[in-house]
Amino acid sequence: MSVERPDALPAARRPHRLSGGLPGLLAPGATTDPYRLRLYRLLRTDYPLGYDPALGAWLLSRYGDVALALTDPRFTCYPHDGAPRGRAPVPLGLCRGSLVCGPLTVPWSTAAPAVERTAYVLARRIAGRDRADLVADFCRWLPAGAAAAAAGLAHQDLSSAPRGARHRRAPGGAGDCTGSTALREHALASFLANMLDDPDLLGAATAGEARGEGSGSLLGRAWAETLRRDPPVQIVLRRTRTEVAVSGGTIPADAPVACLIGAAGRDPARFAAPDRFDPLRADADPLLIGPAGCPAALLGRLEAEHGLRALLTAMPGLRWADGFRPVAGGLLTRGPRALLIRPS
Repeated sequence: MSVERPDALPAARRPHRLSGGLPGLLAPGATTDPYRLRLYRLLRTDYPLGYDPALGAWLLSRYGDVALALTDPRFTCYPHDGAPRGRAPVPLGLCRGSLVCGPLTVPWSTAAPAVERTAYVLARRIAGRDRADLVADFCRWLPAGAAAAAAGLAHQDLSSAPRGARHRRAPGGAGDCTGSTALREHALASFLANMLDDPDLLGAATAGEARGEGSGSLLGRAWAETLRRDPPVQIVLRRTRTEVAVSGGTIPADAPVACLIGAAGRDPARFAAPDRFDPLRADADPLLIGPAGCPAALLGRLEAEHGLRALLTAMPGLRWADGFRPVAGGLLTRGPRALLIRPS
């Protein structure tokens, strides 16, 4: 496993400002694809700690530093000190870090069948088309549709509602974590893109289902790997309560800190072949996925697993549209802009 210049880490010192022409996170182009521009890699190797004036925060990009900021009680959630500290919920993965984050009040005996039923309804609507966009026709509807179905609403009631109505708080949800479906849309789209990009993995999942073995474990690992490799939330803001030494220097007290989840999740010092989508990787790490018991995270996994099963059942020959390749966009939140497919 390669490590990026481990012998070049400077001793703890006062942090420095970004310089030398390095574009900030909000610069044109960086918001389009910080991976392709190698911005995250440059930050990890040359600027492990630097101040981004446009963002108004110190940047952490190495896995070890980001993990420290997410778990150490010397950091608090931004911007107020009443927010959770340490290993309490932080806005990570699909969890929005609500102070009232708790068990889902809709029972799983209701939620899981509602997710499955909604996924199959949406998949069958797509199956008869010559071409479809899974982002617009599936990923944007499944999270809100599943919540509505769990609350007893008809599918046609949801499909006729304006887009803003599909993002209201999910009935029976737990606080803010299930209040918005946008992050689950991004994560579901990234999951489907990764699976459709890997015919062998897709075939293994399909074969497991056909033999009655179930592919929940494989799909669950693929879901977790998606949240590592293509996190829907790229930046998590924290604030220091005191001075904190990190690999690139020392962050002053009471300073906003931007944890670059997208950079940390692809740090070669922590993950072998970090750009590769590998659900079976031996170095998987649950930290960057978010709280395991968060209701939004649990719903997201249900939507991913049932969503893929429904699509493959309704469209066994599902494949990318001719010449199409998925392209993700966004920096603060990120996901594929479109997923153009041929149902058969």
